[in-house]
Amino acid sequence: MIALAAAAAALAMSAISAAAPAGPARPAADAVDRLSVRQLVGQRLVVGYPGADVPADLRARVRAGHVGGVIVFDRNIPSRAHLRAQLRSLQRTSRPLKPPLLTMVDQEGGLVKRLSGPPSSSPAAMGRRGAAYVRGQGKATAANLRAVALNVNLAPVADLGLPGSYQRETGRAFSDRAAPTAALSSAFAVGLQAGGVAAALKHFPGLGRVSGDEDQRVQKVGVSARTLRHQDEVPFAAGIRAGARMVMTSTALYPALDDEPALLSPRITTGELRERLGFTGVAVTDDLDVPALRPYGQAGRLGIEATIAGNDVLLYCQSPGNADRALEAIVRAVKDGRISRAALETSVRRIVALRGELR
Repeated sequence: MIALAAAAAALAMSAISAAAPAGPARPAADAVDRLSVRQLVGQRLVVGYPGADVPADLRARVRAGHVGGVIVFDRNIPSRAHLRAQLRSLQRTSRPLKPPLLTMVDQEGGLVKRLSGPPSSSPAAMGRRGAAYVRGQGKATAANLRAVALNVNLAPVADLGLPGSYQRETGRAFSDRAAPTAALSSAFAVGLQAGGVAAALKHFPGLGRVSGDEDQRVQKVGVSARTLRHQDEVPFAAGIRAGARMVMTSTALYPALDDEPALLSPRITTGELRERLGFTGVAVTDDLDVPALRPYGQAGRLGIEATIAGNDVLLYCQSPGNADRALEAIVRAVKDGRISRAALETSVRRIVALRGELR
């Protein structure tokens, strides 16, 4: 079970703790030193796959250490029993690092929900019932995911749901105000992690002001840095204090902070998230395969830039081939000095620490 910090008193949440392993075993940490550059890059890749069965070539990449996890969608779930069997079989695959592979899903509730079962409703509907209820839904969702061998939920949405925004219109946001969003998204994260599933706050530094789908075209959040820091980032800061193990970086543009999308920006992923908010967990990109990112380059360039920005896990949901291209491009970037082996090791150690707490 994942260790949790006490939720911030300002959020009026009671302290919660859960028994957890002290961290990854020393042999697993030592194994990072022995990984090749290609394996270090591979441990940072999480990929989607077509169809109900995990393909043989993906299993081979896991054995070689060139993939660190998978993300599942409706296309991969003909039944709960089939998904559970596939993921358990994948976890038994011999590989360079023994801690469990990351097995991810988007199970927010409402519009974005891949599995039957909890959560019972959208974040907006859950939020109207209060933090205690939301925490319970987080814990129930964790049990639902663990029953089919999933160990990471790319949730909760920590974005505000301001009037006219896509998050408001689709019910993906808990509230339109910073303090309630902070309390409710943190509650869901605490519940998930009390149930043994890692939570990922998304989409940093916030998508609560945009009117369109962030996957289809790049969105622009045109407010000041002060507004972002005192409103949009507040739920993320609260969730980090409450112990959320992951944060997902956004595809959107934040001109007050940088002229690159957040997940490609060192100023945002490293400067805002790690240095300003003090996040020491695993930073995961939003899907690098989405149409919105096509103007910023092909898979390889996106992988390099997302790595330089400070992300640990690179998410390629639609095309395993794009993940392969990213792997090759990042290996070349290490050889030519644009990315250091030490930086890759730092990322992989964060990932190993997380994986060592999962089942």
